[in-house]
Amino acid sequence: MTARSLGDVLKGVTPKATRTFQPVRRNSYHRGEREQRVWRPIDRKRIGATLRAAESFDRTHKQAGRRNGPLGHIGLEVLRQLYRIVDYRSGRCEPSIDTLMRSLRRSRDAVVRALARLRQHGFLNWIRRTEPTGIEDGSGPRVKQIPNAYWFSLPRAAAAMVERLLGVPPLPADAACHAEATEAELKAMLASLPLDELPGVIVSDPGLAAVLARLGAGVAARDLSASLPCGHNPAEEV
Repeated sequence: MTARSLGDVLKGVTPKATRTFQPVRRNSYHRGEREQRVWRPIDRKRIGATLRAAESFDRTHKQAGRRNGPLGHIGLEVLRQLYRIVDYRSGRCEPSIDTLMRSLRRSRDAVVRALARLRQHGFLNWIRRTEPTGIEDGSGPRVKQIPNAYWFSLPRAAAAMVERLLGVPPLPADAACHAEATEAELKAMLASLPLDELPGVIVSDPGLAAVLARLGAGVAARDLSASLPCGHNPAEEV
């Protein structure tokens, strides 16, 4: 019995999927594993108000002497483009970086930085994804990176502005319950992630995410060691 299997038995958790050790980004999930938990239909009537709220957020939080606000004009361009291409019925939104580069005529670095700013300030989030290549004989990688799955969100101040612009009355009880259930579902998904994978989903800075992932792995290893019977050395059971 390995240290992982013994620890899982003692803690009652489901083992993680086997790593493929292929050249893909950390914290990536196979297509179809998680997107349906976060994609939601988009109300077209709200898009105009949402973009106005984003522009207002950018102006309001712009520091004196700075050319751009926290989102930046490219960030606003990227947000508009994502709202143009999202599937309104399902909320499906999965453009590649190259697609955004071509449509906006911006460099890769500019698009990537804009996406990170939108995520940092609560207007966007995403899941990194992979899919099998179909190669099983060892002649090539078994999985490959594919475009992220994106979904939209709003910081509290921007959400309040959208409601004011639309003249929307307070949510009825059933809608409020649905919103709370959706938020609870997202929190449950995040809570289910191992400590070494969670930073890659909620932290936009790759360097910081990597540091936190290492810390999480250390905490998980310490917990596993503490759960083993006295005198057992996990290294002897690998």
